[in-house]
Amino acid sequence: MSASPVGITVNGEDHTFPVAPTVHELLAGLNLPCKGVAVAVDGAVFPKSRWDEPVERGWEIEVLTAVQGG
Repeated sequence: MSASPVGITVNGEDHTFPVAPTVHELLAGLNLPCKGVAVAVDGAVFPKSRWDEPVERGWEIEVLTAVQGG
């Protein structure tokens, strides 16, 4: 039995992956930086200590970068 594709929304855009990527793999696959960013899943901060875990089908992920200003 083969795994079905995994649909994930990242920054408002839908993406489909053949297998569930980890957060690190997701960021790399979408050419997003792994440093200087925060990741939120369904509106809650997803700690960097969990970025090696596979994402789950249907997650809504936001990748946020710090901005300087004043």
